Amino acid sequence: MQLNFRWFGAQDPIPLAYIRQIPRIQGVVSALFDIPAGHDWPLQRLEALRRQINGAGMRFDVVESLPVHEDIKLGRPSRERLVEAYIANIVKLGQVGVKVICYNFMPLFDWFRTELAMPLADGSNTMSYKHADLNSAPDPWKTKMPAYFALEEDPERLKAEYLGLSTEDVWANLAYFLEAVVPAAGEHGIKMAIHPDDPPWSIFGLPRIITDDAALRRLLKLVEHPANGLTFCTGSLGANPAVDLPALIRELGDRIYFAHTRNLKHIGERAFYEASHPEGDLPILEVMKAYRDIGFSGPMRPDHGRMIWGEQGQAGYGLYDRALGAAYLNGLWEALNSEG
Repeated sequence: MQLNFRWFGAQDPIPLAYIRQIPRIQGVVSALFDIPAGHDWPLQRLEALRRQINGAGMRFDVVESLPVHEDIKLGRPSRERLVEAYIANIVKLGQVGVKVICYNFMPLFDWFRTELAMPLADGSNTMSYKHADLNSAPDPWKTKMPAYFALEEDPERLKAEYLGLSTEDVWANLAYFLEAVVPAAGEHGIKMAIHPDDPPWSIFGLPRIITDDAALRRLLKLVEHPANGLTFCTGSLGANPAVDLPALIRELGDRIYFAHTRNLKHIGERAFYEASHPEGDLPILEVMKAYRDIGFSGPMRPDHGRMIWGEQGQAGYGLYDRALGAAYLNGLWEALNSEG
């Protein structure tokens, strides 16, 4: 396991030097976050980002995310040109040594929460989701969620078009995308690692498809190529209590190219909040055992964290609790690998 940490570049208030001080951190997960989907990622900027991360004593092996344009997800005629643009960016990422691209196929926006600062009994706050509160949740097109990429088209128009698609339509559009980009990624030494939908069910009526273990199996069969793989996110998949996370890791292990490991607490039907790594309902110890058993050697990062010790910043992406999570995961990993 290669311990990594997500960093949002120049807009991130956390200096790379602070990340380097977290024990056993080997790499930084980043991207060019200011460039909308479908646009060129300048090679010079990627080289500069790699030099910056390398200069801080860490590796730049994972891009999260290279966003997929909405026209590709919708299956619009412009998708052919946009897929070619995506492949052109893959080529440049290969040139700077990136090994894994984490991406998703969620309509309009990435992960979503109904509350960004739910107070906890210990004085910290965390992100939470209650499906029953969805209609009164923050407007996803006005709330600056860290994983949200700017749209260049009216979101209401896009939403209306998505509502006209079935989940099978979206699956067909994903297959079109993967059939084109996966061979190109493999040619340039890159693994494509799709992130599950978060939360793993439809929200606002939008068709979401990467929602459970069956969807992951179907995804891998769309293009039977070693460059077509998974980002295994315990928080996304574990929002559904029926998913057996350790068993799924053991089943799909050789196609897991990137690991997001976080914990959460279930508080009702389709309702949860994000807990500290040792304190939620998800079996993180058993998850790490499963990774040990499959010989996982890829990048793993502590995922979202609480905001603790008075820290301000992007919800879920403070330094302190994610650093504690990294230390916890590393401690489990070392203990498990020291067993006879």
